[in-house]
Amino acid sequence: MAELTKDQILSALSTIQYPGYERDIVSFGVIKDISIQGSRVTVTLNLNTPNQEIKSTIKTTVDQVLRQKFPDNTIIVIEAIPDLRLGGQQQPGGTPDPWADRQRIPGVKTLIAVASGKGGVGKSTVSTNLAIALAQQGLQVGLMDADIYGPSIHIMMGIDSRPRVSPNEKLIPIEKYGIRMMSMGFLIDNEAPLIWRGPIVTKAVQQFLRDVEWGELDTLVIDLPPGTGDIQLTLVQKTPLSGAIIVTTPQEVAVVDARRGLRMFEKVKTPVYGIIENMSYFVCDNCGAKHYIFSQGGGAKAAQELDVPFLGEIPIQPAIAEGGDAGEPIVIREPESEPALAFRQVAARLIATGFLEEE
Repeated sequence: MAELTKDQILSALSTIQYPGYERDIVSFGVIKDISIQGSRVTVTLNLNTPNQEIKSTIKTTVDQVLRQKFPDNTIIVIEAIPDLRLGGQQQPGGTPDPWADRQRIPGVKTLIAVASGKGGVGKSTVSTNLAIALAQQGLQVGLMDADIYGPSIHIMMGIDSRPRVSPNEKLIPIEKYGIRMMSMGFLIDNEAPLIWRGPIVTKAVQQFLRDVEWGELDTLVIDLPPGTGDIQLTLVQKTPLSGAIIVTTPQEVAVVDARRGLRMFEKVKTPVYGIIENMSYFVCDNCGAKHYIFSQGGGAKAAQELDVPFLGEIPIQPAIAEGGDAGEPIVIREPESEPALAFRQVAARLIATGFLEEE
């Protein structure tokens, strides 16, 4: 069987008319990207309209046409990352500004929460490497560990010092690898357990936001605790978030866990920038082939079903864990490795959305 080409896919898509117009969706600029990986075809759509009915119609039609035309292929249709300009303006479609009822942090342009529906998906690893990758793109970046009970950023970044206090009695974030950081791990002994109730935990996070001299930042990445319980919901309700990223894994249950995270952010009217699939595949050192050891496509499927962008796949490699244990994240330890390149690709996609731009 001949290999499927992008031109063949575009030819099939050019038969689909944009709703309400005589032009097809290809000439209309709806097709942002086509990716062919073996038998899997991923079509990314650029849907700028706020009309959800039109969006749904286009995505459904694209899916149906491609499945009918190319029945031997797995078809995935996703929406491109929206242009979320959060400088205090109204969002597309009349969605309220997520900053409206929450006080801004002076000097900090945007806050991105990294969340997961459950623990064990590598959320802190993603937060750490993504923050560094954004800084390597030339941004001023901060990283805040909001996991008060189980902080890990201090270990992954190789920091055993304590933050200093400024003359105006604010904590000065510790800087390393080009980013400014704050974590409960900087303030307590590694062996000391924290036995705090929810309200105290929430207050501690608020102090990390308000009583730390973050300075001028393009973005502050917040590593949220795993799960979607009362503490997590309270944190996102009281934190002036610009948007969120959900980290998941390839298994089918990823759809369920990602949906929990998405619903949590919907409750507080916070946009979700997309889903990152961690531990996606293993690259064989001998042959270079990809092995999807934990199933395949769970993150992309979750993104499609939840109607949010799919930001990318991060492979599972021993070097990632080794780097985290040694205090050298993979983007620093092995900058040309496949995982490091994957993290930089996700960072570049976030920047390309324009969400950092202000009026």
